[in-house]
Amino acid sequence: MRIDTSKRSDAPEIMDDFNLEGEILRDALDKIAHINRLLGGNKVTLQGLKWLLKAKAHGHTTITILDVGCGNGDMLRVLADYALKNQLDFKLIGIDANKFTVKHAQQLSTAYANISYRCVDIFEEIKQDEIYDVILCTLTLHHFRDDEIRTLMNGFKKQSALGIVVNDLHRSALACYLFLALCFVFRLNHMSREDGLVSILRGFKKSELETLSQELNINSYLLKWKWAFRYQWIINTI
Repeated sequence: MRIDTSKRSDAPEIMDDFNLEGEILRDALDKIAHINRLLGGNKVTLQGLKWLLKAKAHGHTTITILDVGCGNGDMLRVLADYALKNQLDFKLIGIDANKFTVKHAQQLSTAYANISYRCVDIFEEIKQDEIYDVILCTLTLHHFRDDEIRTLMNGFKKQSALGIVVNDLHRSALACYLFLALCFVFRLNHMSREDGLVSILRGFKKSELETLSQELNINSYLLKWKWAFRYQWIINTI
């Protein structure tokens, strides 16, 4: 099977239906989080956050972090554990456009007093005056079209005092083939299989993120390839 990765796909994902709910969605959210953890995806975001925090002498200052497209909240729980271990004061906020997803994340995060969730439209969120120290976008940006990504990133730049960490997929035929193998190993349900492949095909090439950085007038950033087939794009907004 030949897979064409020359251009970003505009095929829809099942999960992009914000009215979706039920056990199939819950299973998909949890499997995505589990696989992301196993493949080191959470570390990519955490590394980016650490790099940005070096620029802030935080001491006992509260650090406010927004996680866009938070899914089941796994990334925020990782950050909460990291903050506790390192005596940091994190205020963690997760947003998602799906009410069922937000409720599931809340249920999984009841032990964490510093994590809160909101069900919001991200395009409405970036119109607000709220400022966060860091905005995280883990496996979320690829869900949007190129013009929407430009709008979102401009909004994130205005709302982030320290910076933005984007952790997203490298569009690659090899990544697609490896994902198909993962489907078998982890017994992914139909929605996870279909959406996972589409997600990779909606991912990015390095040159596309470099061009986007230029278009958005982003001068201070790091862009690195990370295992497993993803890019870490750290943007300094200070």
